[in-house]
Amino acid sequence: MSSHTPFVWSDALALGYHHMDETHHEFVETVNAMLNASDADFASALDAFHDHAKRHFDEEALWMNSTDFPAARCHIDEHNAVLHSVEEVQALVAQGDVEVGRRLAVELQRWFPAHVDHMDSALAQWMVKRAAGGAPVVFRRNATGAAVDN
Repeated sequence: MSSHTPFVWSDALALGYHHMDETHHEFVETVNAMLNASDADFASALDAFHDHAKRHFDEEALWMNSTDFPAARCHIDEHNAVLHSVEEVQALVAQGDVEVGRRLAVELQRWFPAHVDHMDSALAQWMVKRAAGGAPVVFRRNATGAAVDN
């Protein structure tokens, strides 16, 4: 295993749309599982992440498409690019290149907080506004903007 900064859930990632926040918590857990997996267990951790990401991204696409979310195409395109990368890396890991999988896990850890801040936050606000007529209220404990705890 390579050294890395643990990826843990932080209130900085909370968006106030409960179902999305739960799914995002699972995203963090599956990426952290990849970061901590032994070489022998890495492929199964990557497969678990792929399964999570597929369900996660399909669910958000359904929300976007069923509610005519204005930025749906850009958001879905970004999800598709991530899934494509994961699938390419799965093939390489299956051939024995675990290191490329570890680099993917680190990149996902870097990518996710910005994706949440810039794309998912707009979707969460859209979904809450449609359901409740206003923007979500989010209370954050010790949220300094960092999604990684040291």
